[in-house]
Amino acid sequence: MARIDSKILFITTSPRTPFRMIPEIELLNSHFSGQKWNTETQTEFMQLLREENFFFGEGANDPAFSARDRINRAPKALGFVLLSPEINLTKAGQELVSAKRKEEIFLRQLLKFQLPSSFHIPTEKAANFNVKPYLEMFRLIQHFGSLSFDEVMIFGLQLVDYKIFETIVAKIEQFRIKKATTGLSNKAFRHNQLQTELQIIYKDEITEGKTKTRESRNRTLDKFLQTKASNMRDYTDALFRYLRATGLVNISHIGKSISIVPEKMSEVVYFLKNIDRKPCFVDDEKLYTDYLGNSAIPQLLTDNRDLLLRKINEEFPQIKVKKTATLQQLKDILFDETEKRKKSIIEEQVTEIKDYRLYDDINTVFTQITDRSLYDAPLMLEWNTWRAMTMLDGGSISANLKFDDFGNPMSTAQGNMADIVCDYGDFGLTVEVTMQMGQRQYETEGEPVTRHLAKWKKETGKPSYCLFIAPEINEACIAHFYALHKMNISYYGGVSTIVPLPLSIFQKMVEDSYKASYTPQPQQVKRFFERSNEIAKTSTDEKVWYKEITNEALNWLS
Repeated sequence: MARIDSKILFITTSPRTPFRMIPEIELLNSHFSGQKWNTETQTEFMQLLREENFFFGEGANDPAFSARDRINRAPKALGFVLLSPEINLTKAGQELVSAKRKEEIFLRQLLKFQLPSSFHIPTEKAANFNVKPYLEMFRLIQHFGSLSFDEVMIFGLQLVDYKIFETIVAKIEQFRIKKATTGLSNKAFRHNQLQTELQIIYKDEITEGKTKTRESRNRTLDKFLQTKASNMRDYTDALFRYLRATGLVNISHIGKSISIVPEKMSEVVYFLKNIDRKPCFVDDEKLYTDYLGNSAIPQLLTDNRDLLLRKINEEFPQIKVKKTATLQQLKDILFDETEKRKKSIIEEQVTEIKDYRLYDDINTVFTQITDRSLYDAPLMLEWNTWRAMTMLDGGSISANLKFDDFGNPMSTAQGNMADIVCDYGDFGLTVEVTMQMGQRQYETEGEPVTRHLAKWKKETGKPSYCLFIAPEINEACIAHFYALHKMNISYYGGVSTIVPLPLSIFQKMVEDSYKASYTPQPQQVKRFFERSNEIAKTSTDEKVWYKEITNEALNWLS
């Protein structure tokens, strides 16, 4: 169990991307099922995890702590794993690993998460929790139609009791009225409103002078409020990501707002009407554990045969369904037709991209990423780079990010393969992107990028290269990738040709492709990477190589 002293909604933040937990709990189950979850197994788990292609991170300083951070948080809190008396996946965890429709599994578990519970016991300092946070967030979004990130952060996180729902609604309505009539800039107005609400939420701590935080010895009020505001941003970001994992919400990356997918509204209305808002089994860990791990509850619209049949008829009227079809057969029909529609939408996008009809939009999104004006820049960078590579040249270009039912980017790749893979027939190319900067870029990206390239080379048996893109390239990454040009390492499939380029240079390559009087060919891509190998052989150090290969990129079609 965990003791929480939060005055706002407690939202699980690890892992940051919900889908990343799937291969990790599968690994946990396959190697440690039936064993005790202790320092020894936690350390062994991290040792295994670091060897996997899907792992991003370090976990080296305190492996046991890192293991607990990854497993004791969302996987346990959402009922996917049992850690006592021994390690096992719950029925919900088994479904998450094996089911085709993982969004539905996430939805059921999020709707059951509650405060308080036998897993999360509030301290005397905490708010008087009486809420199922994700259920009430769906209700709040459905009520307003759309909520901005700021509205969720400043007011939504105060919904610690479902009985104060209307109070939170009134606060948001007043916020919108004031915003429309204020003479302040949006930034100044938002800051003032946040400060006001923070001083209300943490009135007792401020009055008693208890403004020291765990992260700092600084007791000043400004530092205290700054820390609390940062925590609220983290919780809101996690809330957005986990709600998006259900496939029921749209995220406006420019407006930084969240709304219900119109085609999914009937599903949301159904569970908002039918699920009890009051937390249950608060004082009975056995009953709560059984309830949380039950993959069949709560009931969703898709569990009601008549309503599911109506949904299929509304969305796919061309499908003729047999009257004798079972509920499971109807679910399979809905899933298969939804996947076909998604595939068709993405194919239409690819056609538009290859015809350069989306060049201006692609260029605009890259600019917004550079300006950091989008909500989820890492996801948008991965998605937009896939679009750019598709437009850049021929070949089969596949993004390993997850798309929602309507072809919109939903979450980044799970991590067991490169972000983007390009098959040009007689050779291949992996593309890796990151928003990480500084030394952190090298620590989290350097080795996984090399592993992913090696995995692709082994699977295809083709000569393959890698393009690494970031807003800025860290010097350690330059040195690392330069050295790999010269090292024949069997573990990585021989010499690794990985070329790091800043986003601005890659944009210029895309622009050159757009302006060219002909369609660039795959051999021009191959020539660029072979030139990198040639330059590395004669360069005196990594700086010389990087300068020359960057110049080659600026003239890659010459």
